[in-house]
Amino acid sequence: MSVFAALVGQLADLLHPLFGTAAAAAAIVLFTALVRLLVHPLSRAAARGQKARAQLQPRVAELRKRYAKQPEKLRKAVLDLHTEEKVSPLSGILPSLLQLPAFFLLYRLFSGGGDGLLSHQLFAAPLGGRWADALAGDGVFGPAGLVYVALFLVVAAVATFTYVRTRRSAADTGAGAGAGAGTGTGTGALGKVLPLLSYGTLVTVAVVPLAVALYVVTSAAWSAVERAVLYT
Repeated sequence: MSVFAALVGQLADLLHPLFGTAAAAAAIVLFTALVRLLVHPLSRAAARGQKARAQLQPRVAELRKRYAKQPEKLRKAVLDLHTEEKVSPLSGILPSLLQLPAFFLLYRLFSGGGDGLLSHQLFAAPLGGRWADALAGDGVFGPAGLVYVALFLVVAAVATFTYVRTRRSAADTGAGAGAGAGTGTGTGALGKVLPLLSYGTLVTVAVVPLAVALYVVTSAAWSAVERAVLYT
């Protein structure tokens, strides 16, 4: 934890001439970008995997017809097809999993573990504070509250962009049918609900320290741009 705190502190010192009192917030954004750059090769692999799975959909549809009344054989046949074509259905979640350590480190650091950083602010909002603290202070439209309003607007815009692209991609490639073929109709229904989960970031931003919220918002925006580039 001390090493991680020192890293964030050094980044803040480096950025202080440019960002002044918001240098620690800028350091978190830069740190997030560095983390995303590290996992970018896995994101590219995940994009290739999704495109490969999309190309398999006609063959998966044939398996669905063949084993329409044999769900166990259907699952095995789809799994064997993915294995034969060297397509992993789990490749898409690896980039997200590898970001979790950075999320938890920031959470611990700005929940009381980084005394030297807790005094830093983004405009009038303390990086160690939460939305509830801003509401208890000057309210939604106070100086600190407006920082959160801006973050909520960014998250809502990114979530809407992600939702529209995901639904459009599912409609174009028949991903919902493919997902249902893999594990049954329940998964197909889940595929329609999953795009809505991007709005769950709003809840995360509301309950975590502001420093962690910056990490989440920056990562979500990066993901939206990354998917727009890699999945076209």
